[in-house]
Amino acid sequence: MKRREFLWEGGGLAAALWLPAGPAISAPVVEVAMAGRADGSRVWFDPMGVLIRPGQTVRWTNTDKGNSHSATAYAPENFDHPRRIPDGAKPFSSDYLLPGETFEVTLTVAGVYDYFCIPHELSGMVGRIVVAKPGQTDFRPYPDDDLDQVILDGFPPIAVILAKGEIHPEEQ
Repeated sequence: MKRREFLWEGGGLAAALWLPAGPAISAPVVEVAMAGRADGSRVWFDPMGVLIRPGQTVRWTNTDKGNSHSATAYAPENFDHPRRIPDGAKPFSSDYLLPGETFEVTLTVAGVYDYFCIPHELSGMVGRIVVAKPGQTDFRPYPDDDLDQVILDGFPPIAVILAKGEIHPEEQ
């Protein structure tokens, strides 16, 4: 190999080491549908329970042609609700989403995030996101906080979310 070729290839290698590796591969966005029966007699999130990794994004889409919905974290900042998100996590609220509209949030703090639909909370339209590092299982359920039983019954068990990854309404 000639000296010039060596310097050229070596210089290329040195430059390659200094260049960024390109965009980081990120986990896919998790899609959650906001849905309901045409007559409005039943409303739900699908999936209603989901396991994600820290830094992953959740996107809610209102697929219900007859209702507006929201994805609102249980937190005192949101209608003075009890805090049911991890300490250090920022509460989220989509406000009202009309049919076809979306809202997304990236969750970075590991823990359990319980959320609700503002107009349909008392109909049991609640969901749960578990943000966990691989192998992490040390999550405790939140206290009942005087929430109505229909709300408490709507939260899928943390252990089932960890085992299955997703819980759909028909499985609850």
